[in-house]
Amino acid sequence: MMSGKEVQVCLGLGSNINPETNIPKAIELLRQFLLLESISTAWYTSPVGTSGPNFVNAALLTHTDLTPENFKNKIIRPIEAQLGRIRTQNKYAPRPIDIDFLIWDQQILEPLIWEEAYLAVPVAELLPDLQSQDSKENLKHTAQRLASTSNIVPRPDILPQCQH
Repeated sequence: MMSGKEVQVCLGLGSNINPETNIPKAIELLRQFLLLESISTAWYTSPVGTSGPNFVNAALLTHTDLTPENFKNKIIRPIEAQLGRIRTQNKYAPRPIDIDFLIWDQQILEPLIWEEAYLAVPVAELLPDLQSQDSKENLKHTAQRLASTSNIVPRPDILPQCQH
């Protein structure tokens, strides 16, 4: 079902099982359904909430006229399944791919974007002027602050074909 209007969506991608293969493959599969406006650099980060393998994270911007539920059921879940994602009760379990809504129609759906470098840094490449409702700090400054105290390293080799 369509929502009736086209909205901007920011997706977060993460992988800690073969991320060098799975992040580019997820983007390739997303391109079969969506026009991707911009894609961040891939970032290598330590896991949050677990001691599992390190992650590679990225973000991208697109537009859709689907509802969030239809977007998830028709695009995200099939791509995750195709790449071998099996959801378990442990939300921190290692995974070949995780695709999440971070921002939908200017609404921040993931408040950790203001607290975690693995989210803030890639999204800040795409939406640097996004402003926190609480602190009024823009995302570019938040990302710089979080990156300065985090183990986050750019991996431009993973998404070299992408336009940043």
